[in-house]
Amino acid sequence: MGVPLFDFAANIGKKVFNRGEDKAAEKLKQHIEANNPGINGLDVAIEGDTAVISGSAKDQAAYEKAVLLAGNVEGVGKVEAGALAGAGGKEAEFVLIQSGDTLWGIAERAYGNGARYQEIFEANREVIQNPDLIYPGQKIRIPR
Repeated sequence: MGVPLFDFAANIGKKVFNRGEDKAAEKLKQHIEANNPGINGLDVAIEGDTAVISGSAKDQAAYEKAVLLAGNVEGVGKVEAGALAGAGGKEAEFVLIQSGDTLWGIAERAYGNGARYQEIFEANREVIQNPDLIYPGQKIRIPR
């Protein structure tokens, strides 16, 4: 396996497939493509609890969003994205949501201004459908 490898909580997240399901990789691919973060030629394989994603990302944000879309799925404990080409540019910080966290509180810690929570929401729109509905164990990106 190549690098980089990202860790996630395999027992939480959006239910996209059943463990051991024959079409699990195809369902995960459809989930990522439905949110279209900017990946061309996306290919997904599942090896145990690891999602292996490859293709061509239009930019660093697309790369990070594809990793988050794959990792914030129940049954995925790791995402290997070493074969996801085209990433580059300034990397965002990944944050693991803790019990009691809000986007306002995360923005306060990250930027010193809770009112900037909307920037975090917009940067994670593919992963967070509602800014009031985040859950412990979910990972999101904090753009710099």
